[in-house]
Amino acid sequence: MPFIQRQMRRIYTITLLGSLQFAGACWVALLAARGFTLTQIGLAEMVLHLASFLFEVPSGVIADVFGRRRCMIASQCLSAAASAAMALAGSMGGVCIGMALTALSYNFASGAREALAYETLKQQGREADYEHFAVNDATLWRLGSSAATLCAGAALWLGPRAAYGVDFTLALLGLWPALRLQEPDTARPAAGSISRRVAEAIRESGAFLVRSPRAWGLMLGDAAVGAAATMLLYLLQARLPALGLPAGWLGPVLFLLGLGSTLGLQLARFAGRLPYWVTAVLCGGGVLLGVLLACGAWLPAVLAGGFLAGMLDDLLDVRSDVVLNQMVPSSQRATLVSVSSLTFSLVMLAVAPLMGALFGAL
Repeated sequence: MPFIQRQMRRIYTITLLGSLQFAGACWVALLAARGFTLTQIGLAEMVLHLASFLFEVPSGVIADVFGRRRCMIASQCLSAAASAAMALAGSMGGVCIGMALTALSYNFASGAREALAYETLKQQGREADYEHFAVNDATLWRLGSSAATLCAGAALWLGPRAAYGVDFTLALLGLWPALRLQEPDTARPAAGSISRRVAEAIRESGAFLVRSPRAWGLMLGDAAVGAAATMLLYLLQARLPALGLPAGWLGPVLFLLGLGSTLGLQLARFAGRLPYWVTAVLCGGGVLLGVLLACGAWLPAVLAGGFLAGMLDDLLDVRSDVVLNQMVPSSQRATLVSVSSLTFSLVMLAVAPLMGALFGAL
């Protein structure tokens, strides 16, 4: 099997195993069932994004300097540690530790995964195929995470320790394909001392951002849309039962909402025909409409709002990913993609507690 196919299959396998996390798919419902309020849940989400804010860019620099494969391996180890911490957590402090470790696992994969895929394709002169990879990878994630939500009722019945035990096992299974990844020739770390390589990566990445206000606008717009849609779908895990949805229907309904995101990913294949700014405006307006619908008390409208927000968020996310990777240089790819994730975390620091308080007051 050609190198490019082996590499992509390993990345896809890691994505699929990560998406199937049993407890991670309904962590809000698990915390609510243990007596945590929506305000506390919003705080836990804020901790996750605060940790991500602090370590996102350093993890991207580490990926560019020491190798993207090593960061993918570290991500799997941190994911296993996060699951163990959440399983053992008996207080808000323990939950915050688990959320911080979860953030670190995301940090080390974010940027490294995209850079590894893009540089693998670039090595074969197939950069144009990156959009195909981005859609497939995100579709696998959404289908897997949507399937995991079908087990929300079972996770609540089993309790957090058993549920997070499943997640711990899946993280360890993902370690095997991560160990078999290879660094493409176009992405091998440069020679020189560690301090010099780190300083050079930071300097060159900063210079790119100074010269590219369009990149900043892309990152900020995508983050704003994504933050609103993400928090909406999280909070619906607790809001839907409060509106009268039977507990046994929570998993299937969340699965259907996840299909909205999958539909958005498939629509992204055609959205490239539109100017990026048009796609961003349409998706931003649609997500805002989805949030407004979800603030109502009529269950069908609330579900429609969640479906719409998830669909348009993923559509814009794929388009933003493709456009950004076309703009950035190879040697700073992981760092600059991590800056994009950092922007999302920064926006979430404000959006998470505000939306938690808003929906808690409804």
